[in-house]
Amino acid sequence: MRRRASLVGAVVSALLVVAIVLGSRLLRDFDSALLPYAVATVFLAFGVAYRYTVWISAPGARRLFRKGWGSFFSVANFRSAPTALPKMIATYLGFQKFLGARSHARWAAHQLIFWGCLLAAAITFPLTWGWFTFTSSTGSGPGYEMRIWGFKILGFDSLNIVGWLMFHGLDIAAVLVIPGAGYFLWRRMKDRGAITGQRFAYDLVPLLALIVISVTGLLLTFSSIFLHGGGYEFLAVLHMVSVVFTLIYIPFGKFFHIVQRPAAVGMQLFKHTSRREDEGGEVFACRRCGQAIDTAPYVENLQGTMRDLDLGFEGWAEYCPRCKRVLRGNAYLDHVKKGFK
Repeated sequence: MRRRASLVGAVVSALLVVAIVLGSRLLRDFDSALLPYAVATVFLAFGVAYRYTVWISAPGARRLFRKGWGSFFSVANFRSAPTALPKMIATYLGFQKFLGARSHARWAAHQLIFWGCLLAAAITFPLTWGWFTFTSSTGSGPGYEMRIWGFKILGFDSLNIVGWLMFHGLDIAAVLVIPGAGYFLWRRMKDRGAITGQRFAYDLVPLLALIVISVTGLLLTFSSIFLHGGGYEFLAVLHMVSVVFTLIYIPFGKFFHIVQRPAAVGMQLFKHTSRREDEGGEVFACRRCGQAIDTAPYVENLQGTMRDLDLGFEGWAEYCPRCKRVLRGNAYLDHVKKGFK
């Protein structure tokens, strides 16, 4: 499995290198000053492909992968419910409404981090790869042209609001990320439940990395505007090191859930389409109390995962949560505390 995962990672990395060379017009638009960032993205591609291959090799993840992406790309699902997939992408993947049920503050902080990182990635990656270029259209005036793969997409004045947004997009992303990451960092220092199970490298390092990247990015802008470049070189190196570290860390830390989440969207679509197919019929009922559990395809998929893992208790999937607790309690009284009822 490791050899296969390494091979997949190497192929994905090679494809990214080819895309960088071709997208930058044979490196004519590639900025050599951004080489460390580009190299880090190649390592990122290898790590994501490697970890994803290893992840879906596990029985439970493999079934999730097949069912999720099968529903995601299903033509039949699109025909029966054409708005279901866009709605789930928006609510489950984009706005993460499921987090709102836990805490409105956590949902808001997660949204700030999500949209800030998404904006930063959308700007940084194409620039790093040489796919986006900004060139002066006149050489003396404030006019600029944005080109993608050498083709002019947009002309704008650097002194108006459009130009300001173009050149300060990463600053906006940093302003979004800092309060979101700061909230989660504060929560992990104050909340007893979070403190109990947290690990420094897994839970705290990602938040610290996001804050360092965002703060150093803002300081670069502050240095260029208000300090006439004072301390810029040191800040640039610190910012580069933090970004490169974070990119390499993503596949092997907590940020890997970013890559896993789309498969979960497909699983939600699988549940949704199963419920639609069972409309007018009976869903799978609890064997003890008769209460509806979920759709039959979903319960069968859960039982199949348990069989794949050799857990030996797939029959428990046929009971509702309340009946599971009652049965476990009765078994405890009968076999562990017998005579102490």
